[in-house]
Parts: sequence; structure tokens; C-alpha cells
Amino acid sequence: MSVVPNRPNGPPLNAMRAFEAAARHVSFAAAAEELSVSPGAISQHIKTLEGWAGSPLFRRNAQGVELTPEGQSLVADFTSAFDQVADAARALRNLTPKADFHIASLPSVAQLWLPKRLRQIRAQLPDITFSVTAMETPPTLGRELFDLSIFFAVPDGSPRQIAVCKDIIAPVCAPTLLDRARGGNGFEDIPLLHDQAWKDDWSTWAQNTGYKLRDDQSGPQFSLYSLAVEEAKAGAGMLIGHMCLIEEALASGALTLVHSQSCHTGRSLVIEMPEQSRRRPETGQVVQLLSD
Repeated sequence: MSVVPNRPNGPPLNAMRAFEAAARHVSFAAAAEELSVSPGAISQHIKTLEGWAGSPLFRRNAQGVELTPEGQSLVADFTSAFDQVADAARALRNLTPKADFHIASLPSVAQLWLPKRLRQIRAQLPDITFSVTAMETPPTLGRELFDLSIFFAVPDGSPRQIAVCKDIIAPVCAPTLLDRARGGNGFEDIPLLHDQAWKDDWSTWAQNTGYKLRDDQSGPQFSLYSLAVEEAKAGAGMLIGHMCLIEEALASGALTLVHSQSCHTGRSLVIEMPEQSRRRPETGQVVQLLSD
């Protein structure tokens, strides 16, 4: 008669993954965003792991969380282990003969900057399937199965980053509003349109150019920059145009510059790649075509 002994059970893999992400970010909320779960789920996973280990791994306080000495002692091993899991997952994915190239980007970039460029790239690389995921914060390329990310950021000089264009901003409007916008009352008679993610656009431009605005926070607000752009095209008001994103609208005449002065926000549109060992063979060619 065969004997099937009971073997000791290890901690749940999802709980270990939650701990590693939370420890790397020192934030349950950031870990939850990365793993696409709720902060409560991360907290529960951490409690499960603490119960299994019989030791607290985080201190919870009103300002957030911090690692205990016990938790800190685990970080290096957990990070190394999940780095290797990510590398194995990429290697497994790359076995497919037909490349599925995944790009993460800011929603405004996905809607206003990428489509024209992806059309051109598909014509030159017809065997590659491109998938685009719009998100508000950049993914962790060392962990998530994205081949590129494209976001506005301050370039850090890393060889993994390509700064495509500086984030230059200036007021724009539909041609039908141009005479009013340049009239004697300046901007006071025309609504200012706002993107909620860039709510300081008008104040940034005004401070850098010395233009006096009566109220730089008044006017309609939009959750997507592309919606604000469409409203500006329709003549609903003036918008701070990010030149990288509205180049087609300016070229077609759907939008026009209101004021001669522009300013640099300090950011650039940045393409970021994974480490060299984690890139697909086509990555360099795709980046070159995107940045041309």
C-alpha cells in the first residue's frame, strides 16, 4: 500500500506577489494598481502572509505603511525571485512565432499621438500585431508584459528612455473663436477648457508667459484630454494645447494658436523600454519608427 505523506504547505503565491509589490512601492495602493486589484485585497494578502509567517511585515499608520525589519529582510530575495518569474514569462511569451507587441500609454497619447504612427509602422511591419493599453500611470516594465510605455515624464538620461518631443503648451481654439480670443477683453469672454489630469495647465502657461488670467480654474472640465480637444474643435472654448498631441489638429486647421507665446512644462513625451535582455527582437525597430 503506497503512502502519500502530507507535505508542508507554502504560503499562497498571490500573497507573496502582493507582498513583493507592496514592499517595492512601500504602498498598498500602488501595489493594488500594478496588480489590478483593490488596496483591500493587497491588505488581506499581506495579513495572510503575516499569519503564515507569524511575524508582522508592515507597520500601518495614518500616513500609510512602512516595512518592519522582518519585512525589509525579505525584500531582496522576493524581488529577485519575481524578477526571474517575469523573465521566464517573457521567454515563454516570446516563443510564439507571431509577435504580439504590447504598448502602454497615457490615454491622450493612445488617442491622439499613436494612431497615425501605428498605421505607418503596420505598413512596414505587417507581421506584428500591436496591442495598446491606455492607463494613467506608467507600468513597471520589469514586471508587466509590456514591450514599451509612452508617457509624459522628465527624462532621466537612462539608455532605456527616448525623449520624442518636449511638452510645449500654448492656448488654442477653433478658428471661429479666434477673433474673440484676440479681442480687447482677451480671454475673459471665452470659457477655458480643462483636462482633469492636467488641471494646472492654464496656471502653468500664465505663470511662464506673464499673462494675467482672471480665474485659471474656471470652465468645463474633462476626464480625457481627447474629449477636451474635441470640444475645443467644436468651438466650446479655449484649451491649453500640448503641441505633441494636437499636431494633426493644427495642421488640418481644426485648431489654431491663440497666443504667440508658448512654454515648456519641463516634461517630454518619453518612450521607455524594458532592460535589454527583456526586449523583443523588434523593439529597436519599432522605437526608431515611433520616434522618427
